[in-house]
Amino acid sequence: MSLEQKQKVLAALADGSERAFQLQSSLTALRGLGPANFGDGEQAKADYLESWLRAFGIDDIEHVDAPDSRVPSGKRPNIIVRIPGKSEKTLWILGHMDVVPAGDENLWNTDPWTVTRDENDPDLIYGRGVEDNQQAIVCGCMVAAALKEQGVTPDLSLGLIFVSDEETGNAYGIQHLFAERPDFVKEGDLVMVPDSGSEDGRFIEVAEKGILWLQVTVQGRQCHASKPDDGRNALVAAAAMILGVGDVEKHFDARNDIFSPNRSTFTPTKHEANVPNVNTMPGREVFCIDCRVLPCYTLDEVLTAFRALGAKIAGEYGVSVDVDIVMSEPAAAPTPEDSAVVVSLKKAVKEVLGVECWCGGVGGSTVAVSFRERGISAAVWAHIFENCHTPNEAARLSFAVGDAQVYASMLFTD
Repeated sequence: MSLEQKQKVLAALADGSERAFQLQSSLTALRGLGPANFGDGEQAKADYLESWLRAFGIDDIEHVDAPDSRVPSGKRPNIIVRIPGKSEKTLWILGHMDVVPAGDENLWNTDPWTVTRDENDPDLIYGRGVEDNQQAIVCGCMVAAALKEQGVTPDLSLGLIFVSDEETGNAYGIQHLFAERPDFVKEGDLVMVPDSGSEDGRFIEVAEKGILWLQVTVQGRQCHASKPDDGRNALVAAAAMILGVGDVEKHFDARNDIFSPNRSTFTPTKHEANVPNVNTMPGREVFCIDCRVLPCYTLDEVLTAFRALGAKIAGEYGVSVDVDIVMSEPAAAPTPEDSAVVVSLKKAVKEVLGVECWCGGVGGSTVAVSFRERGISAAVWAHIFENCHTPNEAARLSFAVGDAQVYASMLFTD
């Protein structure tokens, strides 16, 4: 009987391309940019999703919103949706509602805030957020709707988690959710975080590096560029600091082949504007470093190394160098490859997509770390291009359909 019910749901999901397109279109238009990305937050998306789910008779919807005066609604929404199965054991599917800005819209071939089908391949869609992380949300919604429409009660319960603030630190999202509802995930539950993956659907992420974002402030003395001896050139000192990042990386030279790349990485990234005119020598420079650190090192070790480099540069160039933490997220213990969620996922992917999965680690960050650091096994998997944060972000509607079928399969135990 359970097998027949599963096949009924999988068959219903097979015709879900248009539903996926409609959901993607609505979600992209609502944007969901957090205040740190100069947006109004995720409330419009949350309201839409709740209304959409309630239209199917899904009423067990809990709000665990985080107060935030920076957005018009005054809150950052976090939603827990539950659909009971025959067992209280729950398969959780987590998606984040916020997206990153479109960036330079001249680099897009289409309007980033309007989901557009490819002219030659209508299965292919473009728009900000269609991969990161709306596909996860769409798939969870599609499974929930199919269960209700088909009148099927699965073996496991289904839980959907839609959080805010993933792109800018998680304080108003999963971290707030765990602070307010520390036991909402029970022992034995299966946790899926569809926020990384591969185009062939074979890759399961079970480990993440530690993340340390640093802001470096170099303070020299501004002066007229024709009289450089009167000042201290902060740009030159900052350039030396940036070049020194490579030396720090060489110090942390361990390798771990579960990760790709297999080393710790230290990447200078954001740089703030300095002087507005050519003939002024800058007295202040601010830039950032993105550090992705193998679990064999502590983030404190990395911070100490960069502060030592800053002190060296300060002495050589007669400036001050401050190295401050923007974000610190230590690595959590990996999800075991023989954990229930990974075993169930591998079985479902083989059944639905016909491929064998392999497990590995990444340098990117997902909310899976928030579960792993609490001893909860979480698997990160999705059938995606891995083109998040890029111009012309793309996804396939067939990927969403297949992913939804994989998650539906995981709800049945035989």
